Amino acid sequence: MRIPAHSVCTAIRDDIVSGVHGRGSRLTEELLARRYGVSRVPVREALRTLEAEGFVVTRRHAGACVAEPTEQEAADLLETRMLLEPLGASRAARRHTEAHLKVLRGLVRLGQERARQGGGEDLRSLGGWFHETLAQTAGSPSLAALLTQLRHKIAWMYVVQAPADPVGCWAEHGAIVDAVARGDGERARALMTLHIERSAPAHRLRFASGGERAERVRNPQRAVNMPSLRH
Repeated sequence: MRIPAHSVCTAIRDDIVSGVHGRGSRLTEELLARRYGVSRVPVREALRTLEAEGFVVTRRHAGACVAEPTEQEAADLLETRMLLEPLGASRAARRHTEAHLKVLRGLVRLGQERARQGGGEDLRSLGGWFHETLAQTAGSPSLAALLTQLRHKIAWMYVVQAPADPVGCWAEHGAIVDAVARGDGERARALMTLHIERSAPAHRLRFASGGERAERVRNPQRAVNMPSLRH
């Protein structure tokens, strides 16, 4: 059975983000195909996609390599997020459906409960799902795709510390959903802008000019069709 290129792309991207494939390291088709248990064809297609997304660069005499973004490029990501996420919240206020609101409110309730209990990784995952769902609520596949790519890159370039006030953070999420439910695009935009501004200091670069600071964790070989793979 031929493994879809998008599944291979997801696997390679996840491993780049987690540091399995370090910045600047070579990505040879043969080794990647062996690691993920696929042929070289989907690997080649995946590398083209990842190059378009900015995770991979092609170098003369070296071939495909993991990109080495500069500190300025990393800073630009947070600035881009500051522009796009409020836009998405504003559009969500105009284009939401009851199904979207039901999911968003469920995430807020669960997030607030976990925050009161002091949940750690659960809160990080719930926060990601909240922002992803809100982006989908905007009713613009292109905007949602851009925001998803931004989240992947920010996770790659930054260590994001847990919020000092998780209960307050989820109260902000709840206020954004309330504004979206009322169809108040300007308030949704303003609340999202404030939310992102408050979260910005929690971002710490994984690398500096002199090289990487974060410790990378090496994982054993895995196949792309394992249940743990995110699609």
